[in-house]
Amino acid sequence: MKQIDTTSHHHRPGQTVIPLPPIHRQGAFGHPDTGIGTATITTRGWRASLHPDQDIILPEEAVTLPGLFRERLHRSPNAIAYRQFDRLSATWKSFTWKQTAREVGCWQEALKREGLKRGDTVAIMLNNRHGWVVMDQAALGLGLVVVSLYADDRPRNVAHILRDSGAKVLLIRDIAIWNRIGSALVPLKRLKRVICRRRSGERPDDGRFTYLSHWVAPGYHPMVHQESGPDDLATLIYTSGTTGRPKGVMLSHRNLLSNAYGGVLKVTVFPGDRFLSFLPLSHALERTAGYYLPMMAGAEVTYARSVATLAEDILLARPTLLISVPRIYERIHGRLEERLADGSPVARWLFRLTECVGWRQMRHQQGKGPWMPILLLWNLMKKLVADKVLERLG
Repeated sequence: MKQIDTTSHHHRPGQTVIPLPPIHRQGAFGHPDTGIGTATITTRGWRASLHPDQDIILPEEAVTLPGLFRERLHRSPNAIAYRQFDRLSATWKSFTWKQTAREVGCWQEALKREGLKRGDTVAIMLNNRHGWVVMDQAALGLGLVVVSLYADDRPRNVAHILRDSGAKVLLIRDIAIWNRIGSALVPLKRLKRVICRRRSGERPDDGRFTYLSHWVAPGYHPMVHQESGPDDLATLIYTSGTTGRPKGVMLSHRNLLSNAYGGVLKVTVFPGDRFLSFLPLSHALERTAGYYLPMMAGAEVTYARSVATLAEDILLARPTLLISVPRIYERIHGRLEERLADGSPVARWLFRLTECVGWRQMRHQQGKGPWMPILLLWNLMKKLVADKVLERLG
């Protein structure tokens, strides 16, 4: 992340933190001293830069991440927010913003029963799914700090991150995860509760362990929003640990909101858009561009079942936006090249011509390139070649 407030009063003694320099600017949403997360234009200027059909929540309207969720709930209560595959019913389930808020309220009630104080840390060790968002919003709304862990991280890394962050609550996927990491958690005295989302197998003999179905408060509980400031610590995201032990990066609400808003200024996102989420939410890229950005724009997010089923999930979800790393696109391109190698010279020539025209067409549509006569071929190339490729990508 490009903006880290290393002077936050939430820094814990002995905690490993990557110090990054703040950006020294001042503006409508900027801190007068540090300039972190600042903008040099006013709200009117922000609005003027957006498409009239967009429904973007501005950073200064949201103020914090739970404020962002609360504002989206106010604007789009009955719109579909999330979809995911339910293994028990073998169907895709959808959740509106209102349904999500009801779950957040119930999870917040359960978190309050744990006796947590403002600034305490809650860890999430789940695959991408609706429950990841619910726990994140429940914790943030209570003024807690969220630590994200990779769902299949090594026990040693998990124990180090939980110890370093001082996590008091951990949410895991299933009993298999507990069986793999449970012994590494024994020395962690500050960890008071481990919540297992999926109930299966024999319950471990550890007083901290409970199943989500037992832990979540039944009935209706209104969503709580304890006021936080934009510069309060929101999350700790740890490095991969490839160059030593993972180090925690401290990110404020302002950091994440400003980065998400920077995304919507570069990529036009509408309420009718659909994201397909498959990169881990524990990573800063997916957390910002695949979670907070769609919420800011009012778009829908569908969670892929796995990377292995990604090709099939793309066809099922038919996303309009895909957040990915280059390797995924390289695989897609590689498969296309393999098919072209087995095809006729005419097919290869048409594909290369479509690539040439399509690239210039995209540049022109984005205002980054001029109109040129070759663009007259686009409609024909789209019908002959591009539509067939796009059909396989949703």
